[in-house]
Amino acid sequence: VQLQASGGGSVQDGGSPTLSCAASERTFSSYTGGWFRQAPGKEREFVAAIRASGGMTYYGASVKGRFTISRNGAKNTVSLQMNSLKPEDTAVYYCAEGRPILSQIWSGADYNYWGQGTQVTVSS
Repeated sequence: VQLQASGGGSVQDGGSPTLSCAASERTFSSYTGGWFRQAPGKEREFVAAIRASGGMTYYGASVKGRFTISRNGAKNTVSLQMNSLKPEDTAVYYCAEGRPILSQIWSGADYNYWGQGTQVTVSS
């Protein structure tokens, strides 16, 4: 499975871009899709995830209420709508796919496939 993330770039403070992650195979209908990010000099941070079963969504504390993760089964994509961006949201954003148990959904463990990352830079 190959994951291709897109939609990053330079945006203004308060901007609302959407990231998209396309899978080479029909996978997000059966597996959890997640987004993580990593800023320079910082550890990888959980952003959001959507489970295949029931479509339950989960968000990191720093993005909850501003970001929305969704899944398009027909296109086999997982998207991340980001609203009210702040400079501290600047990072490389990675999409991932796997079957993490609930307690691991935030950790990055049990995600089997990762995209190459897309840079999001928020300027004030």
